[in-house]
Amino acid sequence: MIRYELAGPDLSEVRFAISPLNELTLSLRALRDAGRFPLHLPWLRSVGTADLDRETLLALTNDRLWTPDFLNPRPRTPLARLEDELEVVAATPPERVRADLAAVHFDGGPPAILAGRPQEVLHRVLTALRGYWDACFEPHWQRMRAVLEADIVYRGRTIVHSGMAAMFADISPRVSLADDILSIRLTTSKVDYRRTTAGVGLTVVPTLFTRNPSTPISPEEPPVMFYPARGLGNLWTTDRPQAPGALRDLIGETRSGLLTLLEAPASSTELAVRLGVTTTAVNQHLRAMRAAGLLTSARHGRSVLYLRSDLGDRFVHAAT
Repeated sequence: MIRYELAGPDLSEVRFAISPLNELTLSLRALRDAGRFPLHLPWLRSVGTADLDRETLLALTNDRLWTPDFLNPRPRTPLARLEDELEVVAATPPERVRADLAAVHFDGGPPAILAGRPQEVLHRVLTALRGYWDACFEPHWQRMRAVLEADIVYRGRTIVHSGMAAMFADISPRVSLADDILSIRLTTSKVDYRRTTAGVGLTVVPTLFTRNPSTPISPEEPPVMFYPARGLGNLWTTDRPQAPGALRDLIGETRSGLLTLLEAPASSTELAVRLGVTTTAVNQHLRAMRAAGLLTSARHGRSVLYLRSDLGDRFVHAAT
């Protein structure tokens, strides 16, 4: 059990962030044990043909699917850049590299590929991760990020309407907030510690590559909670939403499909991928429906996320 003592459970104490490096590192779990991540199988098939340093990449996890803390740094901005995060990792002190790898491979020591001087090991790890990103993440990152951004907007709306405790409870039955204590019950880990967030806050990071909430292994790390993002089931599929016939007759197939999908927040990029059409076409329809009062929008970083308005909800329900 991990317990974070929130100095004050409000929006100034808790912040959300998206980290490309954390997605990259946590995805090594899927490489090691694909059976635990069936929704990623379409992506994993393409990963299987990529030219990667698999020996190094797979050595960065263990049978419990732990990853080294130094490869999961707390994001410094809401929308971190991979290059900036890799610079942080490149500056990791040698003793920290050695200690974190030993913590992951506590039952026999790191594999031979991770043996040697820490500086050389770190260079090997960064080179492997960079190649992994270029081959397997860069072509899909815009799509992945859209799902993560939509999840954050959803969590923000939950906080506004129901409060912080309800938001955490909605993430997982393993997470609860009571008396300013955020409790995170881990699955296979014996890691147990309690620390305050005073002075540093708590960063909450949605990810596509975990089934349950997780935290850093060491209590010395800044407070971070990784949690499974919503919408994973739609990540690798093209949607053909079945809008009510009356709604299609009234506003057309594309707009009725968009209105049906926007029960949950999504960006124009994500919607274009899911519908198999161009982003330009989607934006034209979204602007028209927003002007008509059927949608609302909110900006998150560089993206604008759309959601059905109350009028849009009534429109869809009346046509059903």
